[in-house]
Amino acid sequence: MERRTEIFSDRELKKMVVPLFLEQLLVMLVGLADTLVISYVGEDEVSGVSLVNQFNTIFIYLFTALASGGAVVVSQYIGRKEMESAGRSASQLLLFSTLFSVVISVVALVGNKAMLSLLFGRVEDSVMAACVTYLKISIYSYPALAVYNSGAAIYRSLGKTNVTMYISVCSNIINIVGNVIGVFVLRVGVAGVAWPSFIARTFSAVVITILCFQKKSAIQYHLHWIFRWDGNLMRSILRIAIPNGAENGIFQLVKVALSSIVALFGTYQIAANGVAQSIWSLAALAGVAMGPVFITVIGQCMGNRDTEASDYYFKKLMKLTLLLSSVWNLFVFLLTPLFLQFYSLAPATKQLVIWLVLIHNVFNALAFPFSGALSNGLRAAGDVKFTMVVSILSTIVVRLLLSYLLGIVLNMGVVGIAVAMVCDWVIRAVIFAGRLRSGKWKEFQVIDC
Repeated sequence: MERRTEIFSDRELKKMVVPLFLEQLLVMLVGLADTLVISYVGEDEVSGVSLVNQFNTIFIYLFTALASGGAVVVSQYIGRKEMESAGRSASQLLLFSTLFSVVISVVALVGNKAMLSLLFGRVEDSVMAACVTYLKISIYSYPALAVYNSGAAIYRSLGKTNVTMYISVCSNIINIVGNVIGVFVLRVGVAGVAWPSFIARTFSAVVITILCFQKKSAIQYHLHWIFRWDGNLMRSILRIAIPNGAENGIFQLVKVALSSIVALFGTYQIAANGVAQSIWSLAALAGVAMGPVFITVIGQCMGNRDTEASDYYFKKLMKLTLLLSSVWNLFVFLLTPLFLQFYSLAPATKQLVIWLVLIHNVFNALAFPFSGALSNGLRAAGDVKFTMVVSILSTIVVRLLLSYLLGIVLNMGVVGIAVAMVCDWVIRAVIFAGRLRSGKWKEFQVIDC
């Protein structure tokens, strides 16, 4: 049944979705530009940056998970119109994020060589030297990453996603210009691409923090809230953040394991998988961009204990996500032959890429909206343990073990890996859709009444 009065108009939803999508697209395009610039440094340096970025991704996901926990709490207070409590929660999120990132940074700086040796001990000395240099500089930016994610979570909770988009535009321009100067003008190798990232991340953290301190902001940081530990608020934030962080951490470890499996399949399959993954990342943008929208909308509805509104927006957002994902995935698939013109690949390799993209895009359009975006909505309602358990079990039992069975035992190669991936999505989609219909997510409470 349609609601007489909508909490979020179509125009407001559009103002949230479009900037988030453009921001994600920009980050991807800048990542491609970074790779292009880094390729002029040298093969050892490129290898070092690539390896360290796998390591950095683990911590980036941890900071994002922490910020997501804060975003759920803040969104629920906004739904209750308790802006002061929302500001206090945001300030506590900043406090914990800063402390957590500083501790992580100190540990990583002290043990960086040991960790790199453990993870990539077999690489050549020149590659390891590049890894160490790039990692040390990257670690300096961890606190900036955590601080920015905290502030970005606030503005996304308010539905002001255009703010984070504009900051991302400026930050990425700084990064690209810095990379060009560092590589082609100063010629300082890996450091020439590491320091611009540090500067860009610091810029983003400073700008978003200044905005969050402004009195005209609906939700504000306050120094007396930042420097005062509030156990109840911290527990509310961490109840969301810890399961989310555990889920993302396991997922990243499984990705590393899958990379090892792919390495067994031969050069042409490895090349096809690498190219396909870059296209997959582009195709997944629509579903990924909708995740924060679910957190904001469902979080605000459930904060006000308006389960009728939550039901309504779950259905509305799912329809929107399915539509956007279907159109975008079809568009990317149709462009795939054009993308392949830029790669010097054998015809058989290109054909394999097209099959991999087809498998991915069909299920990314139809299943991922339920397994990805919908799960964010369930978390925003407080149903975090269920989503964590389902996601972890599905990632390990379905994606990892089925990849081994299909890819190695049945000799399907990278196609088997792709099939295992979409099976993971389908199983999660069925379970999460069933959870939504059951209404059990309505029983959870993130913040105290």
